[in-house]
Amino acid sequence: MLYIISIVILLIILFYSLKKKNTFKTKILQNVIIPNHWHQLLSKNVLFYKKLSVKEQKLFCKKMFYFLQEKNIVAVHFELKELDTLLIAASAVIPIFRFDNFNYFNLQTVLIYPDYFDEDLQFDKSLKHRNIGGLVGTGRFENQMILSKKALYHGFSNKTDKNNTAIHEFIHLIDKADGVIDGIPTAILEKQYIIPWLQLMRNKMEAINNDDSDIRNYGGTSEIEFLAVAGEYFFERPKLLKRKHPELFKMLEACFMK
Repeated sequence: MLYIISIVILLIILFYSLKKKNTFKTKILQNVIIPNHWHQLLSKNVLFYKKLSVKEQKLFCKKMFYFLQEKNIVAVHFELKELDTLLIAASAVIPIFRFDNFNYFNLQTVLIYPDYFDEDLQFDKSLKHRNIGGLVGTGRFENQMILSKKALYHGFSNKTDKNNTAIHEFIHLIDKADGVIDGIPTAILEKQYIIPWLQLMRNKMEAINNDDSDIRNYGGTSEIEFLAVAGEYFFERPKLLKRKHPELFKMLEACFMK
């Protein structure tokens, strides 16, 4: 009996601590003062933000502010500029903008490198095979993300492609929120959609690997990468995705547009 009472007490404490945390977050979002120049920078560089209503833009900025308060952004071998941090925060907010309380609890630090890097995380220009623009860390880099500054800026400067490295990596973190990166984002996808998602994903991957799709080839390498690549497409070129892949668009809408 005492054991049951102890469990109940612990559950009550956990409930109120989580409630208090969410209330604190809501308070931050309500009371924060956003620098006026953010609007100009985001309107110029982030198409997703530019398309939002004025009310939504204010909420977007508040969520960015909260992200920047909670996470560390560290530049490696270069001086960090404000736009660097804003683009990283925007990349984090875009996939979860429609969610009230989603927090990247599995991320503490974003390391931003000046250039693309190799598998050993080296970015010296004399090295070959520097083709990685971003990754979600494991092992000693657990709870860290590594991004290339060049890849970060390319993702927002090219408004006609379907690629955005930073958004891609944050989608991996969303996928990982249930404890494993497997291409099935159960943290945001309702149970009734899981089997249809698996079937659709495999069909689309087969089309990619048969060179019969405009979804980039990297999406055909694994379920993990398909989710992130398709997510990039969804946020970068939503109208094109809806026209060319209506079923996939609807499924991703069910994931990200709650």
